[in-house]
Amino acid sequence: MLERLQKLIAEAGIAARRKAEQLIEAGAVTVNGVVVTELGTKADPETDHIRVDGRPINPLLRDREKIYVLLNKPRGYLSATRDPLNRPLAIDLLPKNIQKKVHTVGRLDFNTEGLLILTNDGALTDAVTRAGFVEKTYHAKVKGHPSDEQIERLRRGITIDRRRLAPADIRQLDLTDHDNVWYEVRLTQGRNQQVRKMFDATGHSVVKLRRVRIGAIDDSGLKVGVFRVLTPAEVRALMTGKPSPKTPAARVGAGQNRERPRPGGRGKKDSTAAPKQRGTEAKSGSGASPRPRGKSGGSAGRKSATTNRQGSPATRSGGRPLKPGGARRPVTRKTR
Repeated sequence: MLERLQKLIAEAGIAARRKAEQLIEAGAVTVNGVVVTELGTKADPETDHIRVDGRPINPLLRDREKIYVLLNKPRGYLSATRDPLNRPLAIDLLPKNIQKKVHTVGRLDFNTEGLLILTNDGALTDAVTRAGFVEKTYHAKVKGHPSDEQIERLRRGITIDRRRLAPADIRQLDLTDHDNVWYEVRLTQGRNQQVRKMFDATGHSVVKLRRVRIGAIDDSGLKVGVFRVLTPAEVRALMTGKPSPKTPAARVGAGQNRERPRPGGRGKKDSTAAPKQRGTEAKSGSGASPRPRGKSGGSAGRKSATTNRQGSPATRSGGRPLKPGGARRPVTRKTR
């Protein structure tokens, strides 16, 4: 991936960015044997040979620590590293020690919120931005109510700015006030303001837009303005285009907890504890043979009589709650 020379020199630890600019202007930097003196010149550390005062920096860049950050960008922030109008930048929501080390993977519009990846890994950037490789999912609140024919036309793919768009997966999520409609839009392209321009072509503009998923990574539990570090499994999934297992990750950062409508009844719920509990009850009541009452059976009984982590009372194999105290009463049989 092409990056500015002064940024590469700074990331290699040779000099700070301002000093790197002075080295370039002084003619101390070469790319593929050619002296570079113009600021803003870009090079690809994977393919170009970069030297500073005759010293190659490519090995230093290969050994640099890879950073992978997932940010839930608020509205009113730019997906850029600098802005001449001094508007708020999404990168400013990250700690200062990594702000100058990463770049945004793709872009989100100034008035669009949602998931944004920031990294210093050019390979991951290429994978996520490659057309047709990683699917992005958006929730769009559309003014008015487009007809079924208009939505079907968008699904097939329309021509915008003289370029034919790939087919899109679009489904209606929920109705809102004033007859506005929420749609879920899944794309494998990343054209500039693509979702907004698609609905503009129907005469129904987008009034609110958020990106809720990149590949297999969604925004569950990640509040607006907050970021977290991607797990190794999530990075591999993005690089290969394969689904990622749901792995716990610590949410870090600070931001406003904005109340946001969740289209289609999306909300926070425990997707793991409830199914396990239902599965256990179903298994215990399915007519399976009872556990033997012996040494092994007593051990199992005592184990089942404990309280689970959620604080719910344990149950006998028949599904009835145990009496307080938790221990199972010994069973006595009358002999004739």
